[in-house]
Amino acid sequence: MLKVKALDSKDYELIKEAEKVIEKNYKYGRHHIGAAVSTKSGNIYSAVHLEANVGRITVCGEAMAIGKSVSEGDHEFDTIVAVAHPHPHENIDKCWIVAPCGMCRELISDYGEDIEVIIPYKGEIVKCNVLELLPEKYSKEIE
Repeated sequence: MLKVKALDSKDYELIKEAEKVIEKNYKYGRHHIGAAVSTKSGNIYSAVHLEANVGRITVCGEAMAIGKSVSEGDHEFDTIVAVAHPHPHENIDKCWIVAPCGMCRELISDYGEDIEVIIPYKGEIVKCNVLELLPEKYSKEIE
């Protein structure tokens, strides 16, 4: 059972930024996930995922947002969220929040084990610590 927290106004602002970046840049078959990360300094960085014909070289939106932040010199993270944009053939009229994939869970936790992740959980939108989503995290450290 996850230890979840309710969202606050900053979390809703972060969600809006993820929605804005994918609504602006959605392209069928190329970009359908938007992500946003907030930093300890109070900045927000948003990005879209990069779809590739060879699936394993696709770069997730969360990785792109973290990379954008790091590229700007902002290295300490607070909260991250990803949203999916509906495809033209889907009868959905708005974006929805998606949980990070396994690789993103590893990446996010590598950049801060205290990072909060906004996810859908049991019919609600909540946030939890990234390590709640990644039990027994891989580590290079030898015990």
